[in-house]
Amino acid sequence: MKYTTTTGRNITKVLIANRGEIACRVMRTARKLGVQSVAVYSEADRNSMHVDMADEAYSIGPAPSQQSYLSMEKIIQVAKTSAAQAIHPGYGFLSENMEFAELCKQEGIIFIGPPPSAIRDMGIKSTSKSIMAAAGVPVVEGYHGEDQSDQCLKEHAGRIGYPVMIKAVRGGGGKGMRIVRSEQEFQEQLESARREAKKSFNDDAVLIEKFVDTPRHVEVQVFGDHHGNAVYLFERDCSVQRRHQKIIEEAPAPGIKPEVRKKLGEAAVRAAKAVNYVGAGTVEFIMDSKHNFYFMEMNTRLQVEHPVTEMITGTDLVEWQLRIAAGEKIPLSQEEITLQGHAFEARIYAEDPSNNFMPGAGPLVHLSTPRADPSTRIETGVRQGDEVSVHYDPMIAKLVVWAADRQAALTKLRYSLRQYNINSLHFHLAVEED
Repeated sequence: MKYTTTTGRNITKVLIANRGEIACRVMRTARKLGVQSVAVYSEADRNSMHVDMADEAYSIGPAPSQQSYLSMEKIIQVAKTSAAQAIHPGYGFLSENMEFAELCKQEGIIFIGPPPSAIRDMGIKSTSKSIMAAAGVPVVEGYHGEDQSDQCLKEHAGRIGYPVMIKAVRGGGGKGMRIVRSEQEFQEQLESARREAKKSFNDDAVLIEKFVDTPRHVEVQVFGDHHGNAVYLFERDCSVQRRHQKIIEEAPAPGIKPEVRKKLGEAAVRAAKAVNYVGAGTVEFIMDSKHNFYFMEMNTRLQVEHPVTEMITGTDLVEWQLRIAAGEKIPLSQEEITLQGHAFEARIYAEDPSNNFMPGAGPLVHLSTPRADPSTRIETGVRQGDEVSVHYDPMIAKLVVWAADRQAALTKLRYSLRQYNINSLHFHLAVEED
């Protein structure tokens, strides 16, 4: 199947600049569409599942990601050598890297993602907040200014009203975030946040926001195309987290009335249009107990939890990404996107529950999973006998289930998790009941 781009080019071969579960996920859709896939791999991934699945595979260096999966030059070189017209970045690694998107553009390679300007505008929290406020998207009250003096920041915290959240401007993954409940502890928490921000992002600039008590993390899947269209595919609730990392996601968000759902979706579309967004993106909101919601940030890529959205809308979002990157219009209008049933995703991590969930590594001695069917998906990048590397993220798989309603989906999730058995020399899968 050939896709003609707005420039009259076809996408007949796509390079996946990633590894593991997401690389396998993209390859499955590429195969379905008759598009050839090119894998890249580090020395640690030489015998991995995504290498076996691809039509072609190329080595890009040693195990540490800085020398392999994060090496833009090596990945561009493979794209040229293999004559791939497009690069799919997956998530993590180079997916939200403006320089990489720009480099693809310069080299005449289609970057399957938004324009570099959208990555830039949404990548810096203070910039994105002001763009959103101007577009009529509700934002949390806060201070995102240039003056970073202790006195100025403290005054703004007092104006906003405690509790407040101090956040690294270039934050992510929960780094450089501190909750301050009173003026007395402000200075100590500010210094702590700055130290972590400097260490993690080499930038100690912070912003201050009102802290929403008993918050819910609700995010909306959006899609834009090159023709100025944008739609939303409803929302996901990602409130179950550990160390600011999501563990279980569900769609749609429970207990949300249709009128709130519509407002959420429309706000997310305004957000996407404000930065001329193209492709798959997620607009993240924080929601309070009264269902007021505020813009937090936009993830300018496909999310780990996109399968729950696919399950409730009957779509293949990777197929949409490929079609839109090739210049086609969004396959469905807003009215044609319907919500059916309820879906959960549980992330399967290589972690040791008896050791504070520290990441584990080593060979997968035994692996048995629930049986896949139309309402149960196993998204994975590992097989029995594979080695889980210490160099990469400990998430090794995702279990996705769908049922007609939330309670039925939850029952199915619990049942399926019990059928998931992973044994390694260094870790085992812990199934926790809620």
